[in-house]
Amino acid sequence: MELRHLRYFIALAEELSFTAAAQRLHISQPPLSQQIRDLEHELGAVLFLRTSRKVVLTEAGTAFLAHARSIIASAELAATQVKAIGQGMTGALNVAATGSMLLGPLAALMAEYRRRFPGVVIGLHEMAPEAQLNALSTRAVDVSFLRMPPEDAELVRETAWREPVGVFLPAGHRLAERGAIALAELHEDEHVFLRLRDSSFAVYLRQCCVEAGFIPRISQQVIESYSLTSLVAAGFGIALAPRSVSALSRPEVVYRDLVTPAPSADVSMVYQRDPSPVLARFLGFARRFLADWRAQPGRQ
Repeated sequence: MELRHLRYFIALAEELSFTAAAQRLHISQPPLSQQIRDLEHELGAVLFLRTSRKVVLTEAGTAFLAHARSIIASAELAATQVKAIGQGMTGALNVAATGSMLLGPLAALMAEYRRRFPGVVIGLHEMAPEAQLNALSTRAVDVSFLRMPPEDAELVRETAWREPVGVFLPAGHRLAERGAIALAELHEDEHVFLRLRDSSFAVYLRQCCVEAGFIPRISQQVIESYSLTSLVAAGFGIALAPRSVSALSRPEVVYRDLVTPAPSADVSMVYQRDPSPVLARFLGFARRFLADWRAQPGRQ
């Protein structure tokens, strides 16, 4: 028994006319009659009473109709669901990022993706950079958003967005009234850095200082950007940070841009080389969304 036999049976049961059912199925009447006879033979039951004037469902036919409709509905639902999974419309997507990454376009990206693809179950995981790389390698997460991730032959990196780096200063700092500051002017200060062993971005910022003519005197190292402003306010030094992190500023702290060309905080999407259908669709969506975001004035 094949699904087409059930479809032929349902059409005849609803039309109660071989002629009308054949027209509905876009086949001629003789093949339809043969398929119905084959089905009755396979089931060992008469499904229709046929006279020269009408076709009537038997008791067996009436009972079989409910089952046939259920089978066809289940098959169509299964096909729809499998097709949606294959097209990346349903499934699960696990995304990792540091908490401060949500201060940039990532939160808006995920909100719009969730609205556009309600069939995908999204898991957002706040992790330190090193933990994200470990989770990617074990496929515990599908994609990470990382600032300047290290090279890894197993992973694909593509730039998602860029933003300039500025500096958090105590409100009473000698440069606090300046509109923009040259990085070299910060050579006298103590610095609060993201932890160098965890963050390739922190290593990059340290190298930028070296290229500006000084080795930064690092008073404290922190795991997350959220801690920077608290330590700057407490007098532990100044802190270089991406512009999006300026949203964390507080009354005792000011954020100032660096003189152009300023260091750039590049954020990458990082993922395995063989993305699942869900991830592949997300990556395409993210590229389009972020291209529109970058096209707005003042963004990179």
